[in-house]
Amino acid sequence: MTISEAVIKRLFELCNERQITINKLSTISGVTQSTVSDIVNGTTASARMDTIKKLCDGLEISVRQFFDSPLFDDLEQELK
Repeated sequence: MTISEAVIKRLFELCNERQITINKLSTISGVTQSTVSDIVNGTTASARMDTIKKLCDGLEISVRQFFDSPLFDDLEQELK
């Protein structure tokens, strides 16, 4: 799994836990809907850390909590 795929899965996981939609996450985090859509649709190669931080703020979790998931344990090497 790539980091982008793990981020997408983690966002859906956290939204499901809180019973909110991706659009609601966009609203509460102050990240534009198009940016969040680009992330979850895989249109953007990788989300910027400042965007991840804003999403975490909207979810009321730390960046550390965001990445504290088995999804990030065995990521593929992405250097090319």
